[in-house]
Amino acid sequence: MRTISLKQDISHLSANEQARFRCQAALELKDRGDYEGAQEVMRPLWQTGEQPDTTGLYPSVAAEVLLCVGILTGWIGSKNESKESNEAARDLISESIAYYESTRDVTKVAAGQAELAYCYWRAGALDEARIMFIQALQRLTIEGNTRANALFGLSVVEWSAARYDDALKLLTDNASLFEKITNHTLKGAYHLQLAMVLRKLATSENKETELQAVLDEYVEADRQFKVARNTAFRAHAKNNIGNALRDMSRFTEAEQYLDHARRLTVSIRDKIKTAQVDESRAQLFIAQDRIAEAEAAARHAARSFEKSGHHFFLAEALTTHGIALARLGQTVRAQFSFQKAIEVAHQAGALNRAGIAALTLIEEIADLPPEILSGAYQQAGEWLAECQSPELLLRFKAAGTKLALRLQQGRSEGEPEILFNPPRNVKQDLWDIEREMISKALAEANGSVTHAASRLGMSYQGLAYIIKTRHSELLKERSPVHRRSSKRDN
Repeated sequence: MRTISLKQDISHLSANEQARFRCQAALELKDRGDYEGAQEVMRPLWQTGEQPDTTGLYPSVAAEVLLCVGILTGWIGSKNESKESNEAARDLISESIAYYESTRDVTKVAAGQAELAYCYWRAGALDEARIMFIQALQRLTIEGNTRANALFGLSVVEWSAARYDDALKLLTDNASLFEKITNHTLKGAYHLQLAMVLRKLATSENKETELQAVLDEYVEADRQFKVARNTAFRAHAKNNIGNALRDMSRFTEAEQYLDHARRLTVSIRDKIKTAQVDESRAQLFIAQDRIAEAEAAARHAARSFEKSGHHFFLAEALTTHGIALARLGQTVRAQFSFQKAIEVAHQAGALNRAGIAALTLIEEIADLPPEILSGAYQQAGEWLAECQSPELLLRFKAAGTKLALRLQQGRSEGEPEILFNPPRNVKQDLWDIEREMISKALAEANGSVTHAASRLGMSYQGLAYIIKTRHSELLKERSPVHRRSSKRDN
């Protein structure tokens, strides 16, 4: 597609031609990571947070505007921690797809389906995203940027589901397509994704050689993003280079790359990518035994992901936070964080992330009750059944050994049923841990909800509401509520 001049005078064009021009220009700016520029280009047709104005436009042009605005809404909402934006993006894209289906425009339907799939992926709904990408690819029989975008998205879904062999096959089977395309952001994303998959498939036998290949792919991704002038994606590449260097125990270099990545994400005010870098920094700090710094970085990342509704990333950050808390000796809070990660991932349909959180719970909490240990192992086995990571399989085997030893130590004659565990009620487990934490905080604060809330890192109103609605048995442990006097009382 020919790159258009964003400074071109379009006043002589018809309203429909101007709308098409603006959509193309805005999507080009999106590919550079310039979301503010994209919004400015679309401003005559769309104000952020509002429905686009398609009055007087041909139905085909109106559908194009809806698709463009839907794409921008999803990306900008992701950047700005807006959970509602992803839902709004789905509605706009779905509306455009409905029009293209009515006109039997197969290519446009497929393009919309691919963008809708990205919305599902952002929300952690991996099964729905996979189905939508596959449907789009069935319609996209001609090679080009649109097919490459859908293939890349499907590989991201498979990577997110820990189906690394499947993701690698998608990328390698379509390497020639990504070599031909002209979109440098998409070419960079291909190399970035290939590196992320290869990193997960690295084995201990050839780790250094395999990780060097990973670094080479990341460097090529960074080069492509530089050509595309996409600062946000360059930050993502540098973040991942830092992760690979951490795997190679090159900690000083890793920290330099992560610091650079964070400066870039802060400069473009991308809160989600900043949170991703913070989660990477937390993992690096854990590897360096800088546990207090790891806890702070992971906590900050988890808050950002929770606000934005990025459940996949939230589950990962909560798991990292749980590791840091466990190594600080804060076992109750650590268990709460792991089980919240399990719940978030499970509700979002990201079962592999739930499985990783359950596996990490077994690894990091030494004295888990036998029933929780068994339940976590059982669920991890179920949720990671399709996992294609050698590292995770080794971890699962080690967890099984730990479980067997604990059950053997705790078993009494005539009670073999200890080996059979009822299904876990994760929500109730979380509430039990929450109640214990609040009770302890109230005791330490002499019943003051204000001081207890401060200890727990939450607001007074939030803690008071939780006590009243979920843990009324703790009302007797808090200080009496004093009604403020008003003028009527005088």
